[in-house]
Amino acid sequence: MKMVLDLLGWVGSFFVVLSYALTLVKHKDYSAICRYLNLCGGIFVAFNCLYYSAMPSFITNVIWTFIAIFSIYGNRKMWRKNKRRNFKRKPRFR
Repeated sequence: MKMVLDLLGWVGSFFVVLSYALTLVKHKDYSAICRYLNLCGGIFVAFNCLYYSAMPSFITNVIWTFIAIFSIYGNRKMWRKNKRRNFKRKPRFR
């Protein structure tokens, strides 16, 4: 069990760092991938911190996870709204 939680902690840390690195890429938009990497990374690191009773880090990663959830939810809501708006547009003929 210890080895699994250690591995989760390392993978979660990698996901969070990778997410940050992808935000620095200028020529492509990785924001959707970054949200999910932050979500998984926060959950994985939170489990690791809980196992080792690192409460400040655990709370920080729980907050990090909730921010990722709200970001994903808000982005999906906005995407659906824009999709409906574009769908209702009537084609223009010239």
